[in-house]
Amino acid sequence: MNLARQLSYSRGEEGTVAEKSAGDGRAAGAAGAGAGAHGIAEIGRRVLRLRTERGFTQRQLAEPAYTAAYVSTLESGKVRPSEAALRHLAGRLGVSYEELTTGRSPRDATRLRAGLTDARRALATGASEDAAKLLRELHAEAERRGFAEERAAVLLGLGDCALDTGELTAARDHFEAAERLLADEPLPRRVPAIRGRATAHLLAGELRYSCYLLESAIDELNASGLHDPNALLLLYTAAIAPYMDMGAHGRAVRAAELALALAPSVDDPGLVARMHRGVARTLIAEGRTAEADASLAKAQELYEQLRIHTDLAHCHWMRGYIHAQDGNLERAERELRIARDMLASKRAALFTVQVEVELADVLRRRGRTAEAEALLLPLLARSPVSGEAVAHAVGEPEAAGLTAERGAVHAGGAHRLLGLIADERGDAESAEEHYCAALSLLERTGAAGDMADLCRLLGDLLRREGRLEAAMDAYRTGLGHRAAPGTTTLGPAPAEPPM
Repeated sequence: MNLARQLSYSRGEEGTVAEKSAGDGRAAGAAGAGAGAHGIAEIGRRVLRLRTERGFTQRQLAEPAYTAAYVSTLESGKVRPSEAALRHLAGRLGVSYEELTTGRSPRDATRLRAGLTDARRALATGASEDAAKLLRELHAEAERRGFAEERAAVLLGLGDCALDTGELTAARDHFEAAERLLADEPLPRRVPAIRGRATAHLLAGELRYSCYLLESAIDELNASGLHDPNALLLLYTAAIAPYMDMGAHGRAVRAAELALALAPSVDDPGLVARMHRGVARTLIAEGRTAEADASLAKAQELYEQLRIHTDLAHCHWMRGYIHAQDGNLERAERELRIARDMLASKRAALFTVQVEVELADVLRRRGRTAEAEALLLPLLARSPVSGEAVAHAVGEPEAAGLTAERGAVHAGGAHRLLGLIADERGDAESAEEHYCAALSLLERTGAAGDMADLCRLLGDLLRREGRLEAAMDAYRTGLGHRAAPGTTTLGPAPAEPPM
């Protein structure tokens, strides 16, 4: 089983038959480690270490088939050992042929794989901190033993843990390290790390770069003929969110269509569930809320079967958004509170505060503006008016707040809602400050639709204040963001795979 996918495509599914065969091929060809000078030297050092640990002399290790001189030249990396010689030495040293040639002890590898399974289970149930602790221990052991494949799998897991807890810089570092370890592997093996990096940049508000990473990988896969359905489905599904945030709705819809076409070729239920979540978002944007709800119901059923609790919370989150779009604010509030409580209990700090922004919008629309304002202000790292630090909600640490580098789109949304609340109570000065703060946050993200809406709100406010020239400037800026969504910031769409 390919460990690099063990903590990536889903949080609990096995790799494909082809991957397992590839792994078997690597093990069977382990003697090829002696094909290069570096491999010969590594084997020599390994023989020297094992011989010393066991207290053998070179003669005792060599006899009866070889000489002490042969062992000496092998340990110094000056001779290319034959398979027969390696099997003889492995038998004398009491290790397997694979361990001698690759440094991988089957027992150690089995123990690491079991640990990865435990960590994957903890991550699936939302115990991100417990999973991260176990993964850090596994990473230290894998690094000490030189198990590159296991290290990559552990790093992917640590990256997913960091995404859950909102530590975006750490998440990027883990995914980048995993990608470096897999640099010589085929691109489908590296796709989970690329997807992880793109997601971290998306959550940080770097929408264009997120799209660039995903589209580049899609183009490379299709150009090279590596039409791996798991890899492509993962990439197209991940691309939907940044496309939607940037206002590139047509491109998001096409990614959803391609994902749906790929789904029958994928046997990973976790990946299929994630696809249904992404597709639901495009359906919501098209006003097809009943279909979106049905798509989310499919995802929710799969997540419940797999016991993937954090992603199940995301389904409640999106269903709350659907009900809000339909005007069923009571059901929307109920679903969003379920999502918030589930995420908060799993210490998914960044996702928790993002849900709270959505919940505050529903509360404001229900006329409970004081509750909405009380929920929003603690989410922002600094007060937009005074610049002073403010306390954070539900006992979260200061790092749980929204900033320009951490949840910029939702930070902009929080300021937008606070601006609306101030505007509704006649506090034009505070409303303008919040609208401008939101525009400043969103400008670097490329979230075209949100920026257009903010420019309209700001223009209306300025017009009511009699500042007509400033209002016209705001309207013109907004129209610029509404025209041809996505085309001003994204290049040509990636090539499509043959279906």
